Amino acid sequence: MTAPAVSSTEMPYELVGPAHTPVVLALGGISSSRHVAQWRPDEPPGWWDGVVGPGAALDATSRRILGVDFLDGGRAPDGRPARAVTTTDQAHSIVALLDQLEIDRIDVVGASYGGMVGLALGEHWPERIRRLVVISAAHESHPMATGLRAMQRRIVELGLDTQRAAEAMTIARGVAMTTYRTAEEFAARFDNTPHLKERSAEFDVERYLLHAGEKFAARTPPERFLALSLSCDLHRVVPERIDVPVTVIAARGDTLVPAWQTDELARRLPRLSAAYTLDTQFGHDAFLLEAPKLAPLLLNALND
Repeated sequence: MTAPAVSSTEMPYELVGPAHTPVVLALGGISSSRHVAQWRPDEPPGWWDGVVGPGAALDATSRRILGVDFLDGGRAPDGRPARAVTTTDQAHSIVALLDQLEIDRIDVVGASYGGMVGLALGEHWPERIRRLVVISAAHESHPMATGLRAMQRRIVELGLDTQRAAEAMTIARGVAMTTYRTAEEFAARFDNTPHLKERSAEFDVERYLLHAGEKFAARTPPERFLALSLSCDLHRVVPERIDVPVTVIAARGDTLVPAWQTDELARRLPRLSAAYTLDTQFGHDAFLLEAPKLAPLLLNALND
């Protein structure tokens, strides 16, 4: 396997795999990065290990795997984003990167926010895409998802105004985690017995959510979270304009992208290749946690 090629241009990237093989652009959620998989033992884990890597569904011994860092609009003096960023902005920068790398056409596998960006690529630059796989994403944000994300942004903005940004980011991410998973999983995973204190109580699920929030807050600046969260809610594409073969993959119990919405996307696409629903208890995060179930669907989509 060739060593990763890494750029520090406007949209940093990591490209791994043999030269002159097909390129697959792997895009994830707002917390993903260009480091898609752990390519060598001395590297940190990637965000999609298990789905991407040697012998996995996206195998860098037979393809080149391209990962990118999403744009976030920069930081204004008040700690908020300097500008709004849309999924079309992300797609435009990806096309500019492909031009820089002299890559004509790619396959795109996008999950969550990455699926939205993939749809924007398909709408505006269909000539650059061979095949598109969209996982847990739709043509627009569901109003419930927008409401949940808007309240998370308000929490972070309140933290910025009160000089408690890290704490606010922790809480906002903890709330977000409840939308990435399902009530079914939480019921099986957590004992709801309270840990009593003098004037309050703490719960196992509460500890888990705070821990997840703290990890996210430690690596993500508030302005980046605010920009990419808003970008999810600004997302709009017209499915009928996406003139590329598309495979749509939904997840049972997805709070953010309900089944009826992915069904609507599939019905409106002019070149639908296939539509699947993962049987999972993990909801929206199934693309991260159900590699064995996802792998054959990706292989079918990319090898037809």
